[in-house]
Amino acid sequence: MTTSAGSDLVRLPHEVPISSAVVDIDGVPMSAKLAEAADPRAVIVAIHGGVTTSAYFDCPGHPRLSLLRTAPALGFTVIAIDRPGYGSSAPHAADIAPAARRVDLTYALIEQVLGSRPRGAGMFLLAHSAGCELAVRMAADERGAQLLGIELAGTGREHHPEAVRNLTASGPGRGDRLRELLWRPENLYPAEVFGGAAIASPGPAYEATMMPSWVAHDFPRLAATVRVPVRFTVGAHEKVWRTDPLALGQITAMFTAAPRVLLNEQADAGHNLSMGHSATAYHLAVMSFIEECVIARR
Repeated sequence: MTTSAGSDLVRLPHEVPISSAVVDIDGVPMSAKLAEAADPRAVIVAIHGGVTTSAYFDCPGHPRLSLLRTAPALGFTVIAIDRPGYGSSAPHAADIAPAARRVDLTYALIEQVLGSRPRGAGMFLLAHSAGCELAVRMAADERGAQLLGIELAGTGREHHPEAVRNLTASGPGRGDRLRELLWRPENLYPAEVFGGAAIASPGPAYEATMMPSWVAHDFPRLAATVRVPVRFTVGAHEKVWRTDPLALGQITAMFTAAPRVLLNEQADAGHNLSMGHSATAYHLAVMSFIEECVIARR
């Protein structure tokens, strides 16, 4: 079933086909999901966070909440990558841990999957949580100057006091404490996806050692070199990172070379913005920003 919008045929979210791809890059199998728009305004490169995969962007059982299904219906092609060390590349995690290597692999993955497919005005990076580290590195790379912009969500410079208490507490129950931080309040998520079991994946060992240095040193250093528009989103119920005005002001102030920095608070959202009941509202707002970036580029 299709509906008419002028001369265009618009697919409903549940009708958008999603393909999976595995490509070989210098002996490393890299994987991604692709959902295409016939004549895209732009390409959204979606970069998942920790302990999940590209499945994060295709909310199980809820196509209306899926970025991979909603965006193509509105004219944007989406390639949701499995970050280096996840998906098909998981067995190679130790060898591809260096940051420069991961950036190169990701750019190569995107190029191989998209090939000669139309890209509209260009590529836009949408990253969540630990995936923001890779997105900022990609934007700071010399190839990043060609990006339309970047969206960062579910990240920060300093952990929320509640997160510090839960993560440093001794004794058993660390998994329950993590779930409390990442998936509360429970009513913000569909029952089928609450807790993340449906999209869970083991994380590579390098993330545990990479993140402290990233937050303290590399994030501010590289943010200052990003020269494309930046949108930074926090969920109204974020419990992992500090989201008070001082903390958010310090983050936006890091992007001194960006032509535009937009700070957004997503209502009725927790840490996992693309999995909650408000995911559609979040994705539509990001696509509105991308449209502005397309207009500015042209």
